[in-house]
Amino acid sequence: MKKKYIWITVIAILCLIGLWQYLGNRKEKTMIAFKTTKVVRGDISTYVTATGTIEPVVKVEVGTQVSGIVKKLYVDYNSKVKKGQVIAELDKTNLESEYQSQKSNLAKAQSDYNYQLSNFNRMKTLHEKGLIADNEFEQAQDTYQAAVSSLSVARQNLQKAQTNLSYATITSPMDGVVLSKSVEEGQTVAASFSTPTLFYIANNLTQMRVIASVDEADIGYVADGQRVEFTVDAYVGETFNGTVTQVRQNATTTNNVVTYEVVVDAPNPDLKLKPGLTANITIYTKESHGVLTVPPKALKFNPAQYDGVQGYSVDEASKKYTMGSKGPKVLWKLNGKRFSAVEVTVGMTSKVSTEIVSGVNEGDVVVLEMNANAEQMPQMGGNEGNSPFMPKGPGSNRRQGGNSQRPSK
Repeated sequence: MKKKYIWITVIAILCLIGLWQYLGNRKEKTMIAFKTTKVVRGDISTYVTATGTIEPVVKVEVGTQVSGIVKKLYVDYNSKVKKGQVIAELDKTNLESEYQSQKSNLAKAQSDYNYQLSNFNRMKTLHEKGLIADNEFEQAQDTYQAAVSSLSVARQNLQKAQTNLSYATITSPMDGVVLSKSVEEGQTVAASFSTPTLFYIANNLTQMRVIASVDEADIGYVADGQRVEFTVDAYVGETFNGTVTQVRQNATTTNNVVTYEVVVDAPNPDLKLKPGLTANITIYTKESHGVLTVPPKALKFNPAQYDGVQGYSVDEASKKYTMGSKGPKVLWKLNGKRFSAVEVTVGMTSKVSTEIVSGVNEGDVVVLEMNANAEQMPQMGGNEGNSPFMPKGPGSNRRQGGNSQRPSK
């Protein structure tokens, strides 16, 4: 029994060795195939992306030019206001007192002026008759001129006091909506060195704009009138439309990154867009509609390495296009197992499609690439077999990456 098991073991080992040699020495039977694609009619575009902030087209900062205590507020957040509407009042006690004081000063200056005018006219008559000396007349004349100046100053001071009093009543400069308020009733505002802000008012929230920061590498492609699409996190899956209205020349540098501001008109009829929202924008720098297109990789295909492999060949007239030197753009057609080249003129291109201006017709079938699902092509110059029991080399399961979807320039 022991010898029987030994013989069975030996036979099994010999069978395994024979199988390994058979599989290792047989020539790999591989078949290659090619992906093709049709020339189709469609739209093609290039674009750049950026982020920006949604703002009202016109936003006014409303403040006060006089100091005082906020006596009354007539509006709150989101209040709709009309031009000239009273929105706040400051305490007017001191301002009215100053106004009355200046009014009294004006009355006094007016009375003094009237007296000095009458005295000057009398002294002038006496001087003309030679009844008074020249120095007396000149003194009366100087006093009269001083009264004129004092009256003018009094009038100006009264006007200033009246203006300051009017500043205590704060009105809206335009029709709009109150975006924010910075004070409450009873709060003291001081306008000694700067104008304190009381409110921000936007004139029309149905017409917004996006102030976007575009990278210096992309700004050369952006121009007024270009179409824009943008999204905001507040409305997932919804796309808003706009138009580039201004490309500002002033550059902003942050952490050595140079950007330029681009203003995008953003209609907001449904009032969904709110000031301050972050917008992710796509600016379409070029667009072509209804043109013939193919994937860009179709123009990179070269059948030179497949010429003579498994019956595939390149026709004689087309071999000049397989040399690898720069030349005209070509697409390749596959008739059976024969490759033939077609010269084409290309237009604009993106990461997804390339425009074909001439050379092919809609529906023509062209080669895209070798089929990635086909078995690996044998190495040129040898047909060494691979044992299924031998370890595979690194990267043998790695797939070729797909097309990048980053914005084209």
